[in-house]
Amino acid sequence: MAKLSKRTKAARAAFDGKANLSVEDAVKLIKSAATAKFDETVEIAMNLGVDPRHADQMVRGVVTLPNGTGKDVRVAVFARGAKADEAKAAGAEIVGAEDLMETIQSGKIEFDRCIATPDMMPIVGRLGKILGPRNLMPNPKVGTVTMDVKAAVEAAKGGEVQFKAEKAGVVHAGVGKASFDEGKLVENVKAFVAAVNRAKPSGAKGTYVKKIALSSTMGPGVTVDIAQAVAE
Repeated sequence: MAKLSKRTKAARAAFDGKANLSVEDAVKLIKSAATAKFDETVEIAMNLGVDPRHADQMVRGVVTLPNGTGKDVRVAVFARGAKADEAKAAGAEIVGAEDLMETIQSGKIEFDRCIATPDMMPIVGRLGKILGPRNLMPNPKVGTVTMDVKAAVEAAKGGEVQFKAEKAGVVHAGVGKASFDEGKLVENVKAFVAAVNRAKPSGAKGTYVKKIALSSTMGPGVTVDIAQAVAE
């Protein structure tokens, strides 16, 4: 059995016996335990009472965090002509068409968000098996298939977060950095919870939000009081 470091032991001791905290107290605890040598990401996981295998129980959406994610998002755009120029001007790192498709097919994926104009979807559609599992497939429901390329690129770089329920009904995302002020992290967490709550599908039965937990990249997790988090 691996020996625990002093930092890990201290973090676990601080979390021992603590559960169902308010968002404010949970954020404070997470920040105090984020002592790694890099700026850890504060992550949220929500266990939902849905079965994403059924179309009417899929949870998917997008939310713009009020204080951003603290992450430098790399954006790829499938576009041609004037729209390609628009994407580059808006700050997209990678812009292309068939050439970009071939790059992705070769296994080179150097971006965090993929956007496409509608006329590019016949090309992008061939990449479903590659981009889909990585949650990178452009989708009009979350604004990544659009003619307004400028707005989509700026949103991606400005704190927009996409979410999608996994097979077990869990939605997770990064909601900021441990270096953020507590108040800003609290605002981001509540904005994310509200967005997931609004995305409740018509086929959801029984309890929708079953568990909410916060953690940092290298730290333990703590559960959050659902009623308080959802109410706000």
